[in-house]
Amino acid sequence: MTNESDRTLAVRIDWDAEAARFDDEPDHGLGAPEVRAAWAERLRSWLPGRPADVLDLGCGTGSLSLLAAEQGHRVTGVDSSPEMVARARAKLAGRDAAFLLGDAAAPPVGERLFDTVLVRHVLWALPDPARVLRHWRALLRPAGRFVLVEGVWGEATPVGIPADRLTGLLAPLAADVRVERLSEATVLWGKEVSDERYAVVATV
Repeated sequence: MTNESDRTLAVRIDWDAEAARFDDEPDHGLGAPEVRAAWAERLRSWLPGRPADVLDLGCGTGSLSLLAAEQGHRVTGVDSSPEMVARARAKLAGRDAAFLLGDAAAPPVGERLFDTVLVRHVLWALPDPARVLRHWRALLRPAGRFVLVEGVWGEATPVGIPADRLTGLLAPLAADVRVERLSEATVLWGKEVSDERYAVVATV
């Protein structure tokens, strides 16, 4: 389980400085065709089958936002790093997408509601995940869904949020919660991994 010092370390990372090399990671930039295709296939199975409003929180440089937009969805991305937001805007220029500078835990979307809240590798680093999930739940339309890609990384001092803990937090908020294990899907990561990686799709 992640402790407060782990979260503080994550928050202190200079994401503006990281932005220039963020897409160098295979699962961040999705530069390899097979990695990109694998993420596109997963998103197609996780997101609604019809065009929908997707809120991508902690969107980074917008790689998942781009895949969602290519599948016909209307995307709003939120990130706390101005440089990440700038790169996401450039990546999705001309598409049905908007990117906002703000806190993923309390996105600056006003009274807008969405069909999907999409989050990858963000929730574990936020203080009070239960409170954050309740706030995100209030941003979903009836029959909306969470798509949460998370995990536990590292061996000596693991950080992250285990799948069973996340499903427990979602239980009072969602009518249906499904876990999809991703550790063995090496094509998603561009390499073999030994840690816990998964996606939770939860319909409210």
